[in-house]
Amino acid sequence: MAAKKGKGGEARRAELGEAVQRALLTRGLEGLRLRDIAEEAGVTPAAVLYYGDLDGLVHATYQQAIERYSQEREAAADRFADARDKLGACIDNGVAGGPEDALTRLLFEYWPRCLRDARAAALDSALTERQIAVYAGILVLGQAQGHFTLNDPPRLLAANFVAMEDGYQMEVLAGRRTRAEVISALGAYARAATGYDPATRS
Repeated sequence: MAAKKGKGGEARRAELGEAVQRALLTRGLEGLRLRDIAEEAGVTPAAVLYYGDLDGLVHATYQQAIERYSQEREAAADRFADARDKLGACIDNGVAGGPEDALTRLLFEYWPRCLRDARAAALDSALTERQIAVYAGILVLGQAQGHFTLNDPPRLLAANFVAMEDGYQMEVLAGRRTRAEVISALGAYARAATGYDPATRS
Protein backbone atom coordinates (compact mmCIF):
# COMPACT_ATOMS: atom_id res chain seq x y z
CA MET A 1 0.00 0.00 0.00
CA ALA A 2 2.09 2.91 -1.26
CA ALA A 3 1.23 6.30 0.19
CA LYS A 4 -0.79 8.34 -2.30
CA LYS A 5 -2.61 11.66 -2.24
CA GLY A 6 -5.93 12.63 -3.79
CA LYS A 7 -8.54 10.10 -4.79
CA GLY A 8 -6.03 7.25 -4.79
CA GLY A 9 -5.07 7.96 -1.21
CA GLU A 10 -8.70 8.23 -0.15
CA ALA A 11 -9.49 4.90 -1.78
CA ARG A 12 -6.55 3.25 -0.04
CA ARG A 13 -7.61 4.74 3.28
CA ALA A 14 -11.10 3.29 2.74
CA GLU A 15 -9.57 -0.11 1.95
CA LEU A 16 -7.51 0.11 5.13
CA GLY A 17 -10.64 0.97 7.11
CA GLU A 18 -12.28 -2.19 5.81
CA ALA A 19 -9.19 -4.16 6.81
CA VAL A 20 -9.40 -2.71 10.34
CA GLN A 21 -13.04 -3.79 10.54
CA ARG A 22 -12.26 -7.33 9.42
CA ALA A 23 -9.39 -7.60 11.88
CA LEU A 24 -11.53 -6.28 14.72
CA LEU A 25 -14.31 -8.75 13.99
CA THR A 26 -11.85 -11.64 13.73
CA ARG A 27 -9.61 -10.95 16.75
CA GLY A 28 -11.60 -8.55 18.92
CA LEU A 29 -10.33 -5.23 20.17
CA GLU A 30 -8.23 -6.42 23.10
CA GLY A 31 -6.24 -8.89 21.05
CA LEU A 32 -5.84 -6.68 18.02
CA ARG A 33 -2.32 -5.98 16.71
CA LEU A 34 -1.07 -3.73 13.95
CA ARG A 35 0.18 -6.88 12.25
CA ASP A 36 -3.37 -8.23 12.06
CA ILE A 37 -4.54 -5.15 10.18
CA ALA A 38 -1.54 -5.34 7.85
CA GLU A 39 -2.30 -8.97 7.06
CA GLU A 40 -5.93 -8.16 6.30
CA ALA A 41 -4.83 -5.30 4.04
CA GLY A 42 -2.08 -7.32 2.37
CA VAL A 43 0.64 -4.82 3.27
CA THR A 44 3.42 -4.40 5.81
CA PRO A 45 2.86 -2.95 9.30
CA ALA A 46 5.03 0.01 8.27
CA ALA A 47 2.64 0.77 5.41
CA VAL A 48 -0.30 0.73 7.82
CA LEU A 49 1.47 3.18 10.12
CA TYR A 50 1.50 5.76 7.34
CA TYR A 51 -2.24 6.16 8.02
CA GLY A 52 -1.99 6.26 11.82
CA ASP A 53 -1.18 4.19 14.87
CA LEU A 54 -3.34 1.31 16.10
CA ASP A 55 -5.45 3.39 18.49
CA GLY A 56 -6.06 6.07 15.87
CA LEU A 57 -7.10 3.56 13.23
CA VAL A 58 -9.49 1.80 15.58
CA HIS A 59 -10.96 5.11 16.74
CA ALA A 60 -11.57 6.19 13.14
CA THR A 61 -13.23 2.85 12.39
CA TYR A 62 -15.52 3.27 15.39
CA GLN A 63 -16.45 6.78 14.22
CA GLN A 64 -17.32 5.44 10.78
CA ALA A 65 -19.40 2.61 12.26
CA ILE A 66 -21.35 5.08 14.42
CA GLU A 67 -22.06 7.32 11.45
CA ARG A 68 -23.19 4.42 9.27
CA TYR A 69 -25.41 2.94 11.99
CA SER A 70 -27.00 6.32 12.73
CA GLN A 71 -27.54 7.30 9.12
CA GLU A 72 -29.16 3.98 8.27
CA ARG A 73 -31.61 4.29 11.15
CA GLU A 74 -32.42 7.93 10.45
CA ALA A 75 -32.97 7.19 6.77
CA ALA A 76 -35.26 4.27 7.63
CA ALA A 77 -37.47 6.48 9.82
CA ASP A 78 -37.40 9.40 7.38
CA ARG A 79 -39.08 7.34 4.68
CA PHE A 80 -42.41 7.75 6.47
CA ALA A 81 -44.64 10.65 7.47
CA ASP A 82 -46.80 8.75 9.96
CA ALA A 83 -45.17 8.43 13.38
CA ARG A 84 -46.48 4.88 13.75
CA ASP A 85 -44.58 3.80 10.66
CA LYS A 86 -41.55 5.74 11.79
CA LEU A 87 -41.57 3.97 15.14
CA GLY A 88 -41.84 0.56 13.54
CA ALA A 89 -38.98 1.34 11.15
CA CYS A 90 -36.85 2.71 13.98
CA ILE A 91 -37.30 -0.43 16.06
CA ASP A 92 -36.75 -2.73 13.09
CA ASN A 93 -33.60 -0.94 11.94
CA GLY A 94 -32.03 -0.77 15.38
CA VAL A 95 -31.94 -4.48 16.21
CA ALA A 96 -29.02 -6.67 15.13
CA GLY A 97 -29.78 -9.31 12.52
CA GLY A 98 -27.97 -12.00 14.53
CA PRO A 99 -24.57 -12.95 15.96
CA GLU A 100 -22.85 -12.19 12.65
CA ASP A 101 -24.23 -8.66 12.28
CA ALA A 102 -20.92 -6.94 11.46
CA LEU A 103 -21.93 -3.32 12.04
CA THR A 104 -23.47 -3.93 15.45
CA ARG A 105 -20.57 -6.16 16.47
CA LEU A 106 -18.13 -3.38 15.62
CA LEU A 107 -19.96 -0.99 17.93
CA PHE A 108 -20.00 -3.46 20.80
CA GLU A 109 -16.39 -4.57 20.32
CA TYR A 110 -15.34 -1.00 21.03
CA TRP A 111 -17.73 -0.30 23.89
CA PRO A 112 -15.56 -1.58 26.81
CA ARG A 113 -12.89 0.98 25.94
CA CYS A 114 -15.39 3.72 26.82
CA LEU A 115 -14.96 2.84 30.49
CA ARG A 116 -11.38 4.10 30.56
CA ASP A 117 -10.89 6.24 27.46
CA ALA A 118 -12.48 9.70 27.45
CA ARG A 119 -12.29 10.02 23.68
CA ALA A 120 -14.07 6.70 23.21
CA ALA A 121 -16.64 7.63 25.85
CA ALA A 122 -17.39 10.87 24.00
CA LEU A 123 -18.09 8.94 20.80
CA ASP A 124 -20.33 6.51 22.63
CA SER A 125 -22.25 9.34 24.27
CA ALA A 126 -22.73 10.98 20.87
CA LEU A 127 -24.10 7.72 19.47
CA THR A 128 -26.51 7.34 22.39
CA GLU A 129 -27.73 10.92 22.12
CA ARG A 130 -28.27 10.57 18.40
CA GLN A 131 -30.40 7.46 18.87
CA ILE A 132 -32.38 9.09 21.68
CA ALA A 133 -33.05 12.09 19.43
CA VAL A 134 -34.53 9.85 16.73
CA TYR A 135 -36.91 8.15 19.14
CA ALA A 136 -37.83 11.40 20.92
CA GLY A 137 -38.69 13.10 17.64
CA ILE A 138 -40.92 10.20 16.65
CA LEU A 139 -42.69 10.19 20.01
CA VAL A 140 -43.34 13.95 19.89
CA LEU A 141 -44.65 13.63 16.34
CA GLY A 142 -46.87 10.70 17.24
CA GLN A 143 -48.38 12.65 20.10
CA ALA A 144 -49.02 15.63 17.81
CA GLN A 145 -50.63 13.37 15.20
CA GLY A 146 -52.91 11.89 17.87
CA HIS A 147 -51.49 8.36 17.56
CA PHE A 148 -49.54 8.18 20.83
CA THR A 149 -50.54 8.85 24.42
CA LEU A 150 -47.38 9.55 26.41
CA ASN A 151 -47.47 9.28 30.19
CA ASP A 152 -43.83 10.35 30.60
CA PRO A 153 -41.61 12.95 28.90
CA PRO A 154 -40.64 11.93 25.35
CA ARG A 155 -36.91 12.08 26.05
CA LEU A 156 -37.25 9.74 29.03
CA LEU A 157 -39.21 7.23 26.98
CA ALA A 158 -36.72 7.56 24.12
CA ALA A 159 -33.80 6.93 26.46
CA ASN A 160 -35.57 3.82 27.73
CA PHE A 161 -35.98 2.52 24.18
CA VAL A 162 -32.26 2.97 23.55
CA ALA A 163 -31.26 1.39 26.86
CA MET A 164 -33.44 -1.64 26.14
CA GLU A 165 -31.95 -1.96 22.68
CA ASP A 166 -28.42 -1.85 24.02
CA GLY A 167 -29.14 -4.55 26.57
CA TYR A 168 -30.90 -6.79 24.10
CA GLN A 169 -28.25 -6.32 21.41
CA MET A 170 -25.77 -8.26 23.52
CA GLU A 171 -28.29 -11.08 23.81
CA VAL A 172 -28.68 -11.21 20.04
CA LEU A 173 -24.93 -11.02 19.37
CA ALA A 174 -24.34 -13.80 21.89
CA GLY A 175 -27.02 -15.94 20.24
CA ARG A 176 -29.21 -16.06 23.36
CA ARG A 177 -32.15 -14.22 21.80
CA THR A 178 -33.39 -13.91 18.26
CA ARG A 179 -33.96 -10.66 16.44
CA ALA A 180 -37.69 -11.44 16.33
CA GLU A 181 -37.82 -11.88 20.10
CA VAL A 182 -36.14 -8.53 20.68
CA ILE A 183 -38.40 -6.71 18.22
CA SER A 184 -41.37 -8.24 20.03
CA ALA A 185 -40.02 -7.06 23.40
CA LEU A 186 -39.48 -3.53 22.10
CA GLY A 187 -42.97 -3.59 20.63
CA ALA A 188 -44.35 -4.49 24.04
CA TYR A 189 -42.57 -1.50 25.55
CA ALA A 190 -43.85 0.72 22.75
CA ARG A 191 -47.38 -0.39 23.60
CA ALA A 192 -46.89 0.41 27.28
CA ALA A 193 -45.16 3.73 26.60
CA THR A 194 -47.40 5.10 23.85
CA GLY A 195 -50.66 3.15 23.91
CA TYR A 196 -49.91 2.07 20.34
CA ASP A 197 -49.05 -1.52 19.43
CA PRO A 198 -46.65 -1.75 16.44
CA ALA A 199 -47.73 -5.36 15.90
CA THR A 200 -51.20 -4.19 14.85
CA ARG A 201 -49.94 -2.12 11.91
CA SER A 202 -49.30 -3.96 8.67
